[in-house]
Amino acid sequence: PQSILGQHRTYHWPMALSPHHLGRLATFTTILLWTSFIIVGRASSSHVLLPFDIFCARILGASLVLLPWAWWMMREQRQRGEQVGALLGLSPLPLRITVQAGLFGGLLYAVLAYIGFFYAPAGHASVLLPGSLPLWTTLLMWLFLREQIGMNRAIGLIMIVCGDILVGGMSLLQAFEGGNVWIGDLLFMVAALCWSVYSVTVRRYSLDPVQATMAITAFALVSFVPAYALLVYLNVLPSHLAQAEWSEIVFQAAFQGVGA
Repeated sequence: PQSILGQHRTYHWPMALSPHHLGRLATFTTILLWTSFIIVGRASSSHVLLPFDIFCARILGASLVLLPWAWWMMREQRQRGEQVGALLGLSPLPLRITVQAGLFGGLLYAVLAYIGFFYAPAGHASVLLPGSLPLWTTLLMWLFLREQIGMNRAIGLIMIVCGDILVGGMSLLQAFEGGNVWIGDLLFMVAALCWSVYSVTVRRYSLDPVQATMAITAFALVSFVPAYALLVYLNVLPSHLAQAEWSEIVFQAAFQGVGA
């Protein structure tokens, strides 16, 4: 049994998978989704929707699945009169952790990545987004959690830095000729840093993965969607949601929100 719903709920996996095989399955699924996220995100940059439009669809799609689940998960505690969760009961985690994890893992990471797709190709994203995660995560865990860096890991981190330089350095040189690919590369690096901060937050507080995903979705829904709608209504922020086909919006909500 894997306890993924907190101490009051225990979920039994329908298949008799060992932790080793379950880890491999999770790894394969993660690689598939992250690769698809990069390809679809880059392809979307040539369509109608703008980065903030895609992120709004992502949050709405994820909220339709995760937030009713979070409400159902905490119903027994609420019936007993316990103070549980944050953000009007949408997040199962305390407010401070919800804000910290949600800001970096739910808001900044995706927004920066989607904007980066409008500047840099998918090949750059595939190196600088997931490729930089071990670098940033290791450095943050060394800085905040005092985790030691062994020789083999240090060599790997140096190779990651070399790869980032080979990919991003060329675009930086082209910036002097008027190129703007370097903007996307920089945004990818910062986005990877934001996701690493979220990962370290999960590790530091031993957060349940499902509850953490619910929390970052709740934070993005409460903080971003109302502000986005208001700024679009006031013509401060451009939006192409009105011009896009419903099929495109539904696809982004389903893939970016539910899938990724």
